[in-house]
Amino acid sequence: MIIDAIDAVNRELFAVSVVFMLIGGVDDLLIDCLYILLRVRGSVRPVKGLPEDCAECSHRFAVFVPAWDESAVIEPMLRAMLARWPSQHYRIYVGTYPNDSPTIAAVARVAQGDARVRLVIGAHAGPTTKADCLNGLWRALERDEAAEDAAFTAIVLHDAEDVVHPQELAVYAASIERNGAVQLPVTPLRQPGSLLVSGHYLDEFAQSHGLTLLVRQMLGASLPLAGVGCAIRCDVLRRIAATRGQPFDATSLTEDYELGLALRAMGERCAFVRVAESAGGPPVAVRAYFPATVPASVRQKARWMAGIALAGWDRTGWGRPWDWCDHWMRMRDRRVTLAMPVLAIAYASLLLWGLSSGVHGWTGTAPPPLDAWLATGIALNMALLGWRLLVRMLLVTRLYGIGEGLLSAPRMIVANYIGLLAARRALSIYVRLLLGGPVRWDKTAHHFPDAGAASMASAATAAA
Repeated sequence: MIIDAIDAVNRELFAVSVVFMLIGGVDDLLIDCLYILLRVRGSVRPVKGLPEDCAECSHRFAVFVPAWDESAVIEPMLRAMLARWPSQHYRIYVGTYPNDSPTIAAVARVAQGDARVRLVIGAHAGPTTKADCLNGLWRALERDEAAEDAAFTAIVLHDAEDVVHPQELAVYAASIERNGAVQLPVTPLRQPGSLLVSGHYLDEFAQSHGLTLLVRQMLGASLPLAGVGCAIRCDVLRRIAATRGQPFDATSLTEDYELGLALRAMGERCAFVRVAESAGGPPVAVRAYFPATVPASVRQKARWMAGIALAGWDRTGWGRPWDWCDHWMRMRDRRVTLAMPVLAIAYASLLLWGLSSGVHGWTGTAPPPLDAWLATGIALNMALLGWRLLVRMLLVTRLYGIGEGLLSAPRMIVANYIGLLAARRALSIYVRLLLGGPVRWDKTAHHFPDAGAASMASAATAAA
């Protein structure tokens, strides 16, 4: 009876996981097929021919950098940004908190030597939310515009750990007039000594910013912003502020994602722009270190899951009726709410299968045969998994070289493990919000690469 019970439970778990994983696999395959169509049509090659810098640019950009507890990285980040962008057509607004004196001191050291850096100390003790900090920067920008009688064209969003690209402002200058917002690719840097945890971000962004967003743009669906490496026109933000009092929603965990959806609802185009930094070279992109430990990665991904797939679903809904392409993409954004439980069921079924095989071997009995449809489903899922691994390896190899491409296969298991832990934490965050808990800036510790590391990373990307 015990053996029969194990077999029965295992069969049911297998059936549930096979069916739902097959649906997800076909969904991913459709995206891949559309990307192949784009490649065949030649629509994904990076645009070429932008100027080297923004020296002759007629636009003024305000760079917003929210900073809570960033004293370890904010000074080298700002100095690197100033060195890479020698023009005077921008101003950096760094948002700090009155109870974060180390970060204030680090920003002040840079601001004292360069008028392009503006230190903004918020009115409330931190941490509040990232959006709340951005709203404080927006108010500082409006005060400066009124005092100087000179307007900014757009704001540029960056985090305190970002390595900016020298041609980034030139890309915005060439694209911002015909778009409400412009998003550049994000290409993570792998932290030394973290092949798997930090490395799996390379794989995920190579997939999302090297394939999925291009398909999403082709379909005309809403394009979520990454919160870094993006420019948003100031007149668009003023329209948003006119409807809700402030341009960034301080009650959101993922204000950047929701902002991209809001732009589409307003009829503003958000463009994902890939521009080659040189003939045959990689695209102009933002680079940064991502978490190198499992706890830090879980915290970060839990915020993304809670903000996009759970609370974000409540907040943004499905958009315009009958807009099927956009509904499809929003469903993909939120399918993690189902994918993680299915993944947990699949791993549980594997454990039970091992237990069942061991018990049957010990008792000398034959395990029950799989139903024909279940065996077919397993075979299809294995084929789709093989295809998914191949696509991911090719995308990662294109950006980072064959070594990282080969590592993307074992890193998928690490990504699943982190995702399962993050889903549990995201659910607790969501429940806390439903019960009226405060929205807090649950950030992770950041690291900024030294000049040698950043140069080596850029050279490796170019060589790949």
